[in-house]
Amino acid sequence: MGYPTRYFEPGHVWHITHRCHNRAFLLEYGCYRDLWIKWLREGRERFFVSVLNFTVTSNHIHLLLVGPEDKEAIPKLMQLVASRVGATYNKRRNRKGAFWEKRYHATGVETDEYMARCSLYIDLNMNRAGVVEHPGKWKHCGYHEIVKPKKRSRLIDNAALARLMGMPGDFDFSRHYSGWVENSIRKGNLSRDDIWTTELAVGSKSYVEQLRLKMGYTSKVTQDHPAVHDEQLPYGDRTKSNLIEWEIFDPRDF
Repeated sequence: MGYPTRYFEPGHVWHITHRCHNRAFLLEYGCYRDLWIKWLREGRERFFVSVLNFTVTSNHIHLLLVGPEDKEAIPKLMQLVASRVGATYNKRRNRKGAFWEKRYHATGVETDEYMARCSLYIDLNMNRAGVVEHPGKWKHCGYHEIVKPKKRSRLIDNAALARLMGMPGDFDFSRHYSGWVENSIRKGNLSRDDIWTTELAVGSKSYVEQLRLKMGYTSKVTQDHPAVHDEQLPYGDRTKSNLIEWEIFDPRDF
């Protein structure tokens, strides 16, 4: 089986997913989810990576980042977090073997409304799983810092998140983001969509083609859909039933 492409062009937004080995619920206990967040914080400070959002579930993680100038920063961060969490778990529980799947997947995400939808998708993960009715009830996600920014010990870069979503500097981003979450729950926009976890890039045709070219692909983007599948990887076909109905968020609507 092929591995997901991992290529971190500086300045691009990346949605990363990483699953526990065999999709086992190795993060079932909150102390290990806390540990993952602790090491994410440490990795952010060591490698100067801007964290935009995250969710830690019982068997996988979602992470939204901005690629810094050092293209090795994100792989180093992921290696640090994965190795420390896995080693601690195995030692405490007298367990041997892999804790994580061999590779994590990274999808390039265009800014503005595409990134807004991706962030909401991350926050609503546990809603889709039927674990909680609202992300505010799941401790291990970035939603809490986004809607109630911390003055100290911040993990989420709220300023970068708002800017990359195209929000003006004087915009009350936290309040409106909370409104977007409420609106998504009210509309029932909770279905799982594989484009965030299997695609090479999600965005406009020009964005996807630009990223493909930077990664060494020469074929043109011909699909009408704003995401392009990496055809070299055996993830299966995507049908229209999987596609997200894109919406441009207008703060005045909430």
